[in-house]
Amino acid sequence: MGLTAGLPSGHWAAMIAKLFIEHPRAIGETYGQHARTAWSFGWRMVTGGLACMVHAVIPGVFVKTASRTVVQLDAEMRGRKPAPGDEEFAYVI
Repeated sequence: MGLTAGLPSGHWAAMIAKLFIEHPRAIGETYGQHARTAWSFGWRMVTGGLACMVHAVIPGVFVKTASRTVVQLDAEMRGRKPAPGDEEFAYVI
């Protein structure tokens, strides 16, 4: 049984738009642009988080890494604005 089984074509198209198109469009990006940006943010969050966990065990290493990562990501995210009324948050990934 296929993924579209039981769904009228209009519902399928609406679901695809909701999952893959609406949010990137709301912030003025294509799917590919949004995917690259979200991947970049996610990767930096993971590496910053790992550095923070190492810092918890060995306080003398990665002293500013997590803080610097958070500040950089915050600054980038604040520069990414959704279309008026499209998002409930002041900034989005």
